[in-house]
This record gives sequence, structure tokens and C-alpha cells, in this order.
Amino acid sequence: NDGAIYRDLDNCWSVVAEAIQTILRREGYPNPYETLKELTRTNQTITETSIKDFIEKLNINESVKKELRTITPRIYTGVY
Repeated sequence: NDGAIYRDLDNCWSVVAEAIQTILRREGYPNPYETLKELTRTNQTITETSIKDFIEKLNINESVKKELRTITPRIYTGVY
């Protein structure tokens, strides 16, 4: 059932944290795991909004932010 799959994906924004961490490592961002842990290790649900807000607060080049903004649960396959 495609509809159920897409609903599940759309409600699982935490999966993109791995991709964000990988890109931050590539860019030489200091302590990407610890930085993301602040977002993912809370009792709050990770949403599209919380991911986008997190990206905006990062001290990185705008082109990298733009790349990060394109990652969604629907397109992330575990390889980035």
C-alpha cells in the first residue's frame, strides 16, 4: 500500500539525521554526531520543521544548507 508507506515515511524525519551527519563530516564540521544528538536524543518528535530549523542554525556554507534541505525521508536510502 503506497499510501501507508508514504505516510510512514512522512512521519519519520529522524531517518534523515544520518544523512545530515554524513554531510557534516564531509564538510569537516566539528563533532557532527554530538551536534545531531542534541536534536535526536530528546523526548520531542523529530519533524520536518525541527530538521529545517536545525539546518538553519548550523554554521555552514549556504550551499551545504541548500543540499541538506533537499533530503527527505522519501528520498533518503541510507547512502549519501
